[in-house]
Amino acid sequence: MAVSPALPAHNLSVFQAKIPSYRSRISPLNPVTKPRCALLANAEDVARTRRISVGTESTRLHLANLDRLLQKPSTLDPQPPPLQWDIGDVSPPPSKEGEEGAGMGLLEGLNLGRIWPGAKAAEEVSPRHLHRLQRLLSMTPEYSPRNSLAARWREYHGCNDWEGMLDPLDENLRREVVRYGEFVQAAYQAFHTDPATSAQVAPPPRHVALPDRSYKVTKSLYATSSIALPKWVDDVAPDLDWMTQRSSWIGYVAVCEDRREIQRMGRRDIVIALRGTATCLEWAENMRANLVDMPHVGGPLPGAQGQSKVECGFQSLYRTGGAHFPSLAESVVEEVKRLQKLYEGETLSITVTGHSLGAALALLVADELSTCTAESSSSSSPPHVAVFSFGGPRVGNKAFANRMNAKNVKVLRIVNNQDIITRVPGTFLSEDLEQKLRDTKLQGVLDDNMPWDYSHVGTELRVDTRMSPFLKPDADVACCHDLEAYLHLVDGFSSSSRPFRANAKRSLGRLLKEQASNVKRLYTSKAKALTLNIESRRDHHGMPLSNCLPSPS
Repeated sequence: MAVSPALPAHNLSVFQAKIPSYRSRISPLNPVTKPRCALLANAEDVARTRRISVGTESTRLHLANLDRLLQKPSTLDPQPPPLQWDIGDVSPPPSKEGEEGAGMGLLEGLNLGRIWPGAKAAEEVSPRHLHRLQRLLSMTPEYSPRNSLAARWREYHGCNDWEGMLDPLDENLRREVVRYGEFVQAAYQAFHTDPATSAQVAPPPRHVALPDRSYKVTKSLYATSSIALPKWVDDVAPDLDWMTQRSSWIGYVAVCEDRREIQRMGRRDIVIALRGTATCLEWAENMRANLVDMPHVGGPLPGAQGQSKVECGFQSLYRTGGAHFPSLAESVVEEVKRLQKLYEGETLSITVTGHSLGAALALLVADELSTCTAESSSSSSPPHVAVFSFGGPRVGNKAFANRMNAKNVKVLRIVNNQDIITRVPGTFLSEDLEQKLRDTKLQGVLDDNMPWDYSHVGTELRVDTRMSPFLKPDADVACCHDLEAYLHLVDGFSSSSRPFRANAKRSLGRLLKEQASNVKRLYTSKAKALTLNIESRRDHHGMPLSNCLPSPS
């Protein structure tokens, strides 16, 4: 049977499969001689080589895709993997010129998470998301360089009420807000390390592990309640111990001493950090919601309308002295005046930050410091005073808010939409609704002399628990008021019209430890699958995380 020279090339393999495979030996006397059967063998080798080449290319492609999925550097494909975006994002990031639509099919362009919840769940547990989750659960701080604020530090400190910087949230301002929130976390940590305060002897200096090592603690602050529990309480519940003490460590004063950080910030910063409610008597003071007159520090303000009033319990904790130390008001004023004299001639700023009860006391501290520092300042420009408050309640009436504005005290209130503490005390209504009621015939109900006429102070940055892809949308009251939850939401907040930031860098370790019941089960189960022992984790100072809640609500 002869092979036709006109046999098509694509039928060559079929023909070769039907005939027996044979080869003639090449004569050792003439090795260049190639008979017809040898030519057929060569053709078969070429076809086999092509099939091996195609198979190798296919295997190479599959391995490269697998490496991209696992986010590992591919040794087969030197090109970087395409950018990924979270399933919650509305649209993918813009592509480069000439690459629009490259590598994106119809299914990749669809956001299946919005159409089919199962697709979103499958996407969230994919290897690349588990890799990101494992990174977020790590307590090792991720490098995030701080930009210089020297040229605009007054804007970031609120000289223009943070206009144009909150929605969308300015990247540098986000870092500053989280940084001041971590100062408050340090106050919680220091208190829970040793909550007891001796009533017989003066307390020794307390160690505070600051999150920013460029600052140094210069003064411990104590708050004392003006009321006391009956003696029979100790007999009935002797295990309460420090929970019933009248005086407790509540915060500290720290000052920046690092020259590079001072140069970056454009001034020397003095921080006053105050924790929230912890003891029984502090809770009792919170319940004393009647308004009382404020003392006129430095005399009445020109043009002031009405009597400034604040909540009785807050005023009590602020101005009552203890057995071995002065009141919170006296301690703060004395220390800030000392620092102001020590660094005379330098540009100074005073930042008061607090959470919950600490946020309320921060307003009283800032109100008094704005007057005292101006009186003791030898220069024409006294230190700029600003407040960063987290989950703070209302503190005083409308006249008190006007008083703060007249003193040019800038207040940035970070508020969680689901946090009910930010709506009390008072009428439990929003500021806008209260203003509408004032302008209607119901004005008498919200008269300035009524005991529930409370008003918020300052500018608001509003976040929402439901924006977080990690927290349950129906998280409980404690989670919505928790300080770590606040910092988690601020770190992920981009704007009110955008989803949670896909590149948020704050660790989920502390959030999982404190609010595990409010974190979506998907992430808690995957955290266990990743064998991440949250209980034994330490913070970035190497200190073990406290078993107590750092921010009780």
